[in-house]
Amino acid sequence: MNEVKAEQVLASGQVIRLVHGDITEERVDAIVNAANSHLTHGGGVAAAIVRKGGVVIQRESDEWVRQHGPVPTGSAVITSAGALPCRAVIHAVGPIWRGGSEDEEEKLRSAALSSFTLAAERGFTSLALPAISAGVFGFPADRCAEILLVAARDFLHEHPESSLREIRFVLFDPPTLGAFLSAFRRLFEPSGESRA
Repeated sequence: MNEVKAEQVLASGQVIRLVHGDITEERVDAIVNAANSHLTHGGGVAAAIVRKGGVVIQRESDEWVRQHGPVPTGSAVITSAGALPCRAVIHAVGPIWRGGSEDEEEKLRSAALSSFTLAAERGFTSLALPAISAGVFGFPADRCAEILLVAARDFLHEHPESSLREIRFVLFDPPTLGAFLSAFRRLFEPSGESRA
């Protein structure tokens, strides 16, 4: 059972939440998949999404790549959600961590912002994301948390009238959840608005 661990309500009424649990169980308009450029969903979050959502997700992903070529790092594309309890899956291609020398932080921020933009363009109100790039791509969880949370806050501040009213970060393993909670407290608790 997924459990909310922290939330921040912005002045616009938009919400950023941290959830401990399985992203494939989230009842939101769309979930984000931490994808690779070829959209081959073979491991980690991607494999779990296809396992639960069905082969239609992989089939649509293959078709997208066939028509458009590999998805550039830092961008996102959308497919249907198959049997998942959401309406769509947004496949965000985060960077592989190479020590920070190849603009990985900016590419991760771009992957998050691309996901938020795509969700807003579709009129979605709620979006759930994993810790993009922090798994098999090796991005340090503490930096990943800070970059993704700041990207969410900045996007919502800049688009208070957007259809997107809630961004959830859904973390499965306790160490990654811990990294996100620490970053969340640093970003939001000084304002006194956060409930954790």
